[in-house]
Amino acid sequence: MTPTAYLTRIHLNPRNGRVRRDLADAGQLHKTLMRLMPEHLGDGARAESGLLFRLDETDTGPVVLAQSRTTPDPARLPDGYGNAQVRDLAPMFHALSEGMQVRYRIAANTCKRLRPTPEEAAKGRTRGKLKALSGQEAADWWHRRAEAAGLHLLTVLPTHLPTLRSRTEPGMAHAVNRFDGQATVTDPQAVITAVLAGIGKGRSYGAGLLSLAPTPRT
Repeated sequence: MTPTAYLTRIHLNPRNGRVRRDLADAGQLHKTLMRLMPEHLGDGARAESGLLFRLDETDTGPVVLAQSRTTPDPARLPDGYGNAQVRDLAPMFHALSEGMQVRYRIAANTCKRLRPTPEEAAKGRTRGKLKALSGQEAADWWHRRAEAAGLHLLTVLPTHLPTLRSRTEPGMAHAVNRFDGQATVTDPQAVITAVLAGIGKGRSYGAGLLSLAPTPRT
């Protein structure tokens, strides 16, 4: 059975005060987008709804893509927040097939867990700190994750993005790199799983959403 998910594209109104606040605070943006979801989901609402999102800067202004497994309700967004359109992703999932070429975009928290230092180990810590990856290390990270997600990368265009931060959560910081390009589907089910679950850390704050579109035939 083909799973269902929804993609809400919101063309933000930069003159709106709530929008300006959310653009400067990934935690607040997360809270605003959760308003798209039903109220009865409980303490694990983000995981229950499957909400993932990404902020894209376009020629016509900032756009948020919000993906969820739960049907969204754009009418619940703040007044004047922006124009929203909802699309059912089930047809895209159904169309995926082995060997199909797609265009992709992902803004990912590229990082790795270091081994604990001797000082950390002496204190009983079994895990070291997280290290933000950039350059070739970040590209290698994406190649590994893409392969596990059922994609063979054909092209990769990396873009370093500002670190995701929250004024209301001072300790939160996620280094982000965006990757655009083309890929061949090697495992459709793995692709669907990666799209629904997201890839990497920071998924509550605007990282990890994998967007796909069929490559136009020439």
